[in-house]
Amino acid sequence: DLLLSVALGQVLSLLICGIGLTSKYLSEDFHANTPVFQSFLNYILLFLVYTTTLAVRQGEENLLAILKRRWWKYMILGIIDIEANYLVVKAYQYTTLTSVQLLDCFVIPVVILLSWFFLLVRYKAVHFIGIVVCILGMGCMAGADVLVGRQQGAGENKLIGDLLVLGGATLYGISNVCEEYIVRNLSRVEFLGMIGLFGSFFSGIQLAIMEHKELLKVPWDWQIGLLYVGFSACMFGLYSFMPVVIKKTSATAVNLSLLTADLYSLFCGLFLFHYKFSGLYLLSFFTILVGLMLYSSTSTYVAQDPRVYKQFRNPSGPVVDLPATSQMEPSVTYTSLGQETEEEP
Repeated sequence: DLLLSVALGQVLSLLICGIGLTSKYLSEDFHANTPVFQSFLNYILLFLVYTTTLAVRQGEENLLAILKRRWWKYMILGIIDIEANYLVVKAYQYTTLTSVQLLDCFVIPVVILLSWFFLLVRYKAVHFIGIVVCILGMGCMAGADVLVGRQQGAGENKLIGDLLVLGGATLYGISNVCEEYIVRNLSRVEFLGMIGLFGSFFSGIQLAIMEHKELLKVPWDWQIGLLYVGFSACMFGLYSFMPVVIKKTSATAVNLSLLTADLYSLFCGLFLFHYKFSGLYLLSFFTILVGLMLYSSTSTYVAQDPRVYKQFRNPSGPVVDLPATSQMEPSVTYTSLGQETEEEP
């Protein structure tokens, strides 16, 4: 289970590596700066596959039934997901690659705090040690970037770029924790279908407002077409596979695994873009893997809040509401509810 958890996370990192490489070719070799359009293609694919799947279902899992119950929640989640992608991509225009790599780690404490307060996840000492080791590995990689002079993307407004990264990382954290809750308590197809629906709608509006002129400047040919297809395939694979890995592990473990994505991109860049190599990159890679092994070696647990913990005891199915008069478990102590519990919904 330990090796499987680490391996699944590395599959996600390889998909992000593919996303980064295709984006780099599009922006630097063909001058196609279209981050919103690229995200729009992914949301359209999610819509065609998962939203249509929800549309043909029957009963409570039908698209219309889901929209009637919680459409506004998925609308907010869709906007958060769109803007998280946009802010981080936009930050590369203002700040350095090293700053983006380091500040993007801010998603980890965001996920930990949100998981603690909203998912009631509790961590042990070994988890925090693993997280610190992973972040040290990222610091080692950033130091190697400075030593070899890999400081692409430096702009005049570095503070703006850093704030964009922090904003994007915060939104990523919110999106990941919501995703974990949905795939554990509802379904993976529902999450992806709703993200595809609202993501297509709002990213289409953003595309029409912000990037319609950029699309006209793109020198369209078969090479650019293949790059867009490759980007969309990797992005679609990432979105489709991530809920599976989150359900198997957790949102925190997934974000720790994604720290190696920059290193995979670097190793590819050694051959494709002739990057300079440093032994610190290998040290960084193995340090992150050691941190992942430490974090995954022990399971987290869910706090037993007397009012809400039961819904997390059934992670593979829907939420089960038990009657208030049912027998309480010995590990749960009620101190102030008394007989009034029967009157609560």
